[in-house]
Amino acid sequence: MKNLSFFTLILILIHTNIHAQDEPNPITTAAPFLMIAPDARAGGLADMGGATSPDANSLHYNAAKYAFTRSQYNIGLNYTPWMRNLTNDVFLGNLAFSQRINERSAWATSLTYFSLGSIDLTDDSGQIIGTENPNEFSVDGAYALKLSENFSMGVALRYIHSDYTLHIENSELKTVNTFAVDINGYYQSDELNYGNFNGKWHGGFNISNIGPTVELVDGGDKSFIPTNLKLGGGFDFILDDVNTITAIVEMNKLLVPTPPIIDKETGEIIAGKDNNVGFMQGMFQSFYDAPDGFSEELNEVIWSLGAEYVYNNTFSVRTGYFHESEMKGARQFFTMGAGFRFKSSTLDISYLINTSDVTNPLESTLRFSLSFNLGELYEYF
Repeated sequence: MKNLSFFTLILILIHTNIHAQDEPNPITTAAPFLMIAPDARAGGLADMGGATSPDANSLHYNAAKYAFTRSQYNIGLNYTPWMRNLTNDVFLGNLAFSQRINERSAWATSLTYFSLGSIDLTDDSGQIIGTENPNEFSVDGAYALKLSENFSMGVALRYIHSDYTLHIENSELKTVNTFAVDINGYYQSDELNYGNFNGKWHGGFNISNIGPTVELVDGGDKSFIPTNLKLGGGFDFILDDVNTITAIVEMNKLLVPTPPIIDKETGEIIAGKDNNVGFMQGMFQSFYDAPDGFSEELNEVIWSLGAEYVYNNTFSVRTGYFHESEMKGARQFFTMGAGFRFKSSTLDISYLINTSDVTNPLESTLRFSLSFNLGELYEYF
């Protein structure tokens, strides 16, 4: 990454959700780093977290889960190397903190930072004309409240900053500063007997990154941020006092309008709907505006499956599969991971196996997370 042309390529990759391919109708957004799973536990479960058990990093997936955390304080430290096959200075870092206020409520905050490293800009003769450090970050705050013994809701406010500006003459790239809101819910049943084992249901939803459109290029079209609908469910097979197996399924859909097909000569819309709308209208329009109709809308739904085995709350192994339609990005991969608990701390690791022809920036990369559970314990089981 030592010249302007490569920097331009990185921008293209970032603002197409890291999907470089010839597809007729991709959905692109600003600030797609908001959709990257920051922690290794979710990384081992095919990036799922909307309906998994609560942990320190729940804010990214479903802040309502914090009302069910056992520990009074939870801290998560996460580091994800990015595109390690190409460079060694691009990464995603995340720090999360939560506190139980009482038996019914909790608050949380997190910082996520995405760096594209240090990039030298060159002129046509190859002379260095400057160095840039493009980056994005978000700062979140959330509150979760139990509405009943088994159901909670949460809300999160997020400040988003994207800086891809070039300190050169006539640069049209703009720094983006905006805000977004998450609205989410989480359900966890009581433990019930199913004959040879006990079980517990859990599910969740999250409408994340609800916020206004932004301008990436001076005088250019407005871009949507990645507003997303997440729905998930799971079941805990509690085999005995020390062995639990959890099965999980999750679906995601961007609540961003699908670009219409436009006649290049006349500029008229041939199929689909005008996507030059406000963010609230765009959220609703995203369910029925695909040019190819209902079949294309289905292709915009990402689904994941996963399983986690926990032994005595001290050791866990995980696996998952992530599937995105070949017409909408073609991200398809298996994941595996493990967790090791040492008194009040937990170390998680994960690894991704790509099954798509499209290169994944996390191929051949180990991800690590460290979390701490401190203070008073709350019993909700």
